[in-house]
Amino acid sequence: QVQLVESGGGLVQAGGSLKLSCSASGRTFSSYAMGWFRQAPGKEREFVASISWTGRSTYYADSVNGRFTISRDNAKNTVYLQMNTLKPEDTAVYYCAASETSSGSRYRNDYKYWGQGTQVTVSS
Repeated sequence: QVQLVESGGGLVQAGGSLKLSCSASGRTFSSYAMGWFRQAPGKEREFVASISWTGRSTYYADSVNGRFTISRDNAKNTVYLQMNTLKPEDTAVYYCAASETSSGSRYRNDYKYWGQGTQVTVSS
């Protein structure tokens, strides 16, 4: 069992930056690949980024590639999402999730555990 708690969301102007954190409980955090997803009002939850359990492999949605960076610290049971050059279309609730796949995935069904989400609002 893994419990995930996101933090770091907030209101930021377009062009600004935010860093999200996701803290995990449990001793087996390092055996899970981790992902970030987001859901805007009236839209489906979409993939943002994922990272393998070792941290060596990362994947990004085209819409955030080059602006967002996912990382993890297994000693702290935490995964991060550094978001730079934010745009109004990045406004959404951001969720972290844990997957039993080794490398991570862009598919929601591959993730077993989910956090409650943190709101990110980017003003124009």
